Amino acid sequence: MSLIVQKYGGTSVGTVERIEAVAEKVKTAHAEGDRMVVVVSAMSGETDRLLGLARKIRKQVDGRELDVLLSTGEQVTIALLAMALEARGVPARSYTGGQVRILTDEAYNKARILEIDGTNVRADLDAGRVVVVAGFQGVDGAGNITTLGRGGSDTTAVAMAAALDADECQIYTDVDGVYTTDPRIVHDARRLDRITYEEMLEMASLGAKVLQIRSVEFASKYKVSLRVLSSFEDGPGTLITSEENIMEAALISGVTLNRDEAKLTILGVPDRPGIASTILGPVAAANIEVDMIVQNVGADGSADFTFTVNRNDFEKAEGILKRIAGELKARAVEGDKKIAKISVVGVGMRSHAGIASRMFKALADENINIQMISTSEIKISVVVDEKYSELGVRTLHTEFGLAG
Repeated sequence: MSLIVQKYGGTSVGTVERIEAVAEKVKTAHAEGDRMVVVVSAMSGETDRLLGLARKIRKQVDGRELDVLLSTGEQVTIALLAMALEARGVPARSYTGGQVRILTDEAYNKARILEIDGTNVRADLDAGRVVVVAGFQGVDGAGNITTLGRGGSDTTAVAMAAALDADECQIYTDVDGVYTTDPRIVHDARRLDRITYEEMLEMASLGAKVLQIRSVEFASKYKVSLRVLSSFEDGPGTLITSEENIMEAALISGVTLNRDEAKLTILGVPDRPGIASTILGPVAAANIEVDMIVQNVGADGSADFTFTVNRNDFEKAEGILKRIAGELKARAVEGDKKIAKISVVGVGMRSHAGIASRMFKALADENINIQMISTSEIKISVVVDEKYSELGVRTLHTEFGLAG
């Protein structure tokens, strides 16, 4: 008898009819003898609706009371799904994060899970019940409701699977697996049967929207087998697992595109020890994440320092950089929001040389200029002009033979 944790996102439970469809899926798996824990998000649009209500009271909302409000979205869904299961003759019990005792730190709106007490959940599973758990939420040591931030329901599902030593954690979403690239850009993109945790982490961080990074990190740390499946059509999905469970690693598993980047350059700063810290320290202090970094030293002994940030942080980072430029007597600050980052990812890079040269030549043959380059053991990323981004993705998808 397998123990399966399933997670259904907002679109999967967006209406009563879809909740009924989820109940049918769960009933089928339960009838086959699997012990089932089902983690659900709020109905699609509900979290935004609740946030909108809060903002009518106060423009800037965060902290404890916001978490109290937002956590109610999942409470609605767990109750409705448990009712739908009971109506089908499947014994079920719903749990909020606090009732499970998903213990988190005290960082409201973006809490991290510290531990899970699975005692009550295991008792219900042993009694033959399906356990329905509210995703995205927990409680801190003082019993205050906390929420886990973006992608929190995925994280809840993986954490429950780890705590209960589940055989598999199945993430049901609106796509039927992980693809070699975005099928909206490349029509013959191929669904991957398997992919490693490392590759999925890189792809998630580089723009793939299938899974959130935190959930994959959790799965990798606790060796939870993750499977991405479609809520709306049957199929095997994509298994995300450790590298040793994959017979032969592909040279390149996928090509990703991130349009959310912006580039900033401070020109003519002194080339001296600590200059990078002087520039990036205030940026980090403003809670702005920096991605790619390039420093060039000119013939006059000064340096140009370029880095990328999320496009939403561009104006804030630009303001900080202009202040620093004044202090350092730099020549100028330049910015560009019309860039995109294209990346190729694959654990096969470890044992094959020449990937970068193939990538760069393929882009050059299409007259796509590379502005910045970043590499790791299993990925190569380049920044290009945004207008060439989709052409670049299609070019590299073809170059590395990823079509279905």
